[in-house]
Amino acid sequence: MPRRHIHVTGAPEAPLRAALRALRTTLDVRDEFPADVLAEAEQAAKAPRLPAYDATGIPLFTIDPPGSVDLDQAMHLTRREGGGYRVHYAIADVAAFVAPGGAIDAEAHRRVMTLYFPDGKVPLHPPQLSEGAASLLPDQTCPALLWRIDLDAHGRVEVVDVRRALVRSRARFDYSGVQQQIDAGTAEEPVALLRDIGLLRERLERERGGISLNVPEQEIVEHGDSYFLGFRAPLPADGWNAQISLLTGMAAATVMLGQPPAEGMTATGTGILRTLPAAPFGEVARLRRSAKALRIEWPHHTSYAEIVRSLDPTKAAHAAFLQECTTLLRGAGYTVFTNGEVPVPAVHAAVAAPYTHCTAPLRRLVDRYAGELCVAAVAGEEPPQWVREALPGLPAEMALGTRRAGTVERECVDIVEAALLKDRVGELFNAHVVDVQERDRAVGVVHLEDVAVVGRVEGGDGDLPLGERIRVRLTQADPGSAKVVFAPA
Repeated sequence: MPRRHIHVTGAPEAPLRAALRALRTTLDVRDEFPADVLAEAEQAAKAPRLPAYDATGIPLFTIDPPGSVDLDQAMHLTRREGGGYRVHYAIADVAAFVAPGGAIDAEAHRRVMTLYFPDGKVPLHPPQLSEGAASLLPDQTCPALLWRIDLDAHGRVEVVDVRRALVRSRARFDYSGVQQQIDAGTAEEPVALLRDIGLLRERLERERGGISLNVPEQEIVEHGDSYFLGFRAPLPADGWNAQISLLTGMAAATVMLGQPPAEGMTATGTGILRTLPAAPFGEVARLRRSAKALRIEWPHHTSYAEIVRSLDPTKAAHAAFLQECTTLLRGAGYTVFTNGEVPVPAVHAAVAAPYTHCTAPLRRLVDRYAGELCVAAVAGEEPPQWVREALPGLPAEMALGTRRAGTVERECVDIVEAALLKDRVGELFNAHVVDVQERDRAVGVVHLEDVAVVGRVEGGDGDLPLGERIRVRLTQADPGSAKVVFAPA
């Protein structure tokens, strides 16, 4: 599921940078790795555990944002004789470098996941591994968990297999480059098939009632001597690429649950799923109010999933509403099961199917364990002892890590908004009232029309007109306190 991203490029300085440094201190986020972790990473990079199966002949490629070097996934897509498709999806084999109970392992359990700040990231693993030996960089032979997923002509899964393999990526693409090649008809078939398979999987997602949020990224836009917040709408290629990851996460969940189809699988009855309960009615009702405020038509007979799919992220109002829709992903967690006892719930409501996180082990702790469980199940073996011992504590660890990542995200949004608006205190803006507090209807939330900012509004004499367009005055914008506050004009 997507998170809100913010990019700071050439943005104002001192107050913003100082506030971001202070946030790291407040949240006890440590950029540097301890000396023993770095020393162990140096050794592991030189002598990883290598698998016997050689799949370097498969011409894999990666698709990531420009400049990315922590590459978790690489793929190769082909047509199958007789119809259908074959997806090869290689996932970085972090366990080949990380010794259970070692210094890297302990530090990864402390960090839990990579944290993204507007001015840089704080990685889960030392860069020698995450951006070097363990990353699926082009022309680098390295160990991976290689998934093979056979699909029929409609994109439905027929056979699943996963095993350890040596792999070698041949090319590194970014989303815009892939989109341009596909649109121009110049993409080679393995890349062009991303659209074909992606569209088939999106159709199946619609049929089962799943939801993919194409959430625009907030970014800072330079305009003359000023800076503004804007939204960058995702490309179709972003969504097609995400469908391959979702396909693998769903396949991994079925493997853990002991459900066919997987070749030679003996179910171990042990696993960890990513689960999400259905959104409470009150949350959907709140989103309906936000849709009204942003002038988005949402007929009563239209479901949440249908309205989300109808949105155009290139439109400012739709982009704002998609940001609001991420609130329905709250409540997601990790559910462990053992002894073949299927958990309740076993389904991720947004995916509308059993699902697990397994495709980003360089950046998320749980994925390393999910990968091990799947390899063991397909091989007809019991999971390693170190996996079984860690499994019960993983949901709590991931919950803490997810909360911290969410705090980083929220605080960074507030800091960036405050930094960009700090010289505009007293100015008037057009805005829509997207939410009003039940206890005090003079307090609420507004979404500005001309700036990609959502802020608190307070200080008026009467009730805020939910769903109406109003003029507001910026009364506070302090990066130090990370607060942006408006008052009705």
